[in-house]
Order: sequence, then structure tokens, then C-alpha cells
Amino acid sequence: MVNNSRHCGYVAIIGKPNVGKSTLLNKIIARKISITADKPQTTRHQIAGIKTLANAQIIYVDTPGIHAKQKFQLNHYMNKVALKTMNTVDVILFMVNGLVWDAEDTYILEFLKKAKCPVILLINKVDKIENKEKLLPYLDNLNKKMAFAKIVPLSATTGANVDVLEKTIVNFLPEGKFLFSEKQTTDRDDKFLAAEIIREKLVRWLGQELPYATTVVIESFANTNHTLRISATIIVERDGQKIIIIGKQGAMLKKIGTLARKDMESLFHRKVFLTLWVKVSDSWSDDAAALERLGYN
Repeated sequence: MVNNSRHCGYVAIIGKPNVGKSTLLNKIIARKISITADKPQTTRHQIAGIKTLANAQIIYVDTPGIHAKQKFQLNHYMNKVALKTMNTVDVILFMVNGLVWDAEDTYILEFLKKAKCPVILLINKVDKIENKEKLLPYLDNLNKKMAFAKIVPLSATTGANVDVLEKTIVNFLPEGKFLFSEKQTTDRDDKFLAAEIIREKLVRWLGQELPYATTVVIESFANTNHTLRISATIIVERDGQKIIIIGKQGAMLKKIGTLARKDMESLFHRKVFLTLWVKVSDSWSDDAAALERLGYN
């Protein structure tokens, strides 16, 4: 007898900052819906990537990296988003960085031990492990920390073992009807994706600290004659930061705009005219009311 049952459920991708959660989501969905950078705390919002298979629909939820230090209201917000997600999904993917296990992983593990759903441990960046003989004893040691439903070594960058991960996830999903259209790949609209693309360029091209004092608001988003006309404001906390982002004779702002526009044209498959402005809003990242106004809610 053929089993025609369908499975559908939410799967959270959890881990400390900068372990490859967003890279994995983009690889699975085969579309860039979550921004990436080699800096921690790039992801600030919860974003879902929807993958529809023949007999299953997996709704992956990318979350901000969980960190023990909560210096500002923004950090508190990101932790709250990630930890709350653990209680609302059917499966949790806990991603760690290769053979490196540190205090932040232990911090997250204590929350995962309280989870009421299966937790699959992902060992990311296995392609970077030179001595593969170290992998098995490392996995044995991790198995002693918690009764994981499964441990899957993989590479979010190359896609190695991602197909194995998907098959594993389906085994833990409840039976149910698909919740989204089979063609839909994310729960976020184009305005959100446009703002994130701009913020990604800020994270990649500015100094270590400055990107965390910036956020992006889309002021207008109009689609006319197969052309997108987008106006966006980059919000910073101090006048000095505004000067840096604009750059000498506007060079940095122009660079950010050009790179963001090219990515938008690739994502939206149409011509984009992008206008950027920079505005100062004092200490917005440590102001709960300001965070809510800027969409962090």
C-alpha cells in the first residue's frame, strides 16, 4: 500500500552568532532570503524559508544568533526572538562550528534541554576539518551532553550532506496539510528583503562596530513598468557615524547603494532605481520604543 500522507512543520535553526545558520537556509531554499556576513549578529529578525518537497513542506526559521552578553536592548530583542522560537516549532536544528565547542554553545544547550521537540545537532563546516579522524570521538563526546535526536555533519557552504539533513527532518515532522503555496519560498515581503540587502552591505563594508549602530527603513517601494523604485533611510546613532557612511564626497554611500541595487536586481529580476538617505536617531539600539517603531517587535 502506497503511503500518500503529507508532512508539514516548522524547523528552527538555532546557534550562536556566525556559525552559518543563514548560509544553510539560503543553500536549502536555493535563493538568498537571509543576509550573510563574516561578522556576528548579522541576522536580527526571524525569517522563514519554505521548502516544498513531494510529500513534505519544511518551514525553516532562521533566527538571530544567541549570545550570553546582552549589552543593549537590541541584543535582548534578538535573544528573545531566538529563544521564543524554540517553543513554537516541531524540530530544532542546533548548529555548531566544526570541532569548536565553547561557552556560548553550552549556554544555548541549557535552553535546548528544556525543548519539547526533537533537537538535531548540526556540525557545520566539516569541509574545513583537516583531520577527519577527530570527528567521531568529538561526536561521541557531544552525544554525552544531550540526547540529540540525530547528529548530522554537513557544510552549509558546499551543501554537503544537506540532502541527508532534509530526509532526517521529514521523519520528525507531523502529518498535515501544506501551510504555504508550493511556489512560495519565504514569509517575508520584498520590502523586508530590500532593507536586509542594504543592511548586509553596511555590515560587510563598514568597520567592526559601526554596522551594529545601523538599521534600514524602506520609505517607498513602487513597481512601475517592470522597474522598482526604492527609497530607503539608513539610521545611525551619531553624527560621526553618518559622516563615515556617506564617505568622502559620498563615495561610501554610493558604493553601498550600487552593491545593494545589483543584488536587488538579481533577486527581484527587474531594473531597480535605489535612493539612499542617512539619518541620525540617538541611541536607537538601546531604546525599546525606538526599536518597536523600527520594526523590531
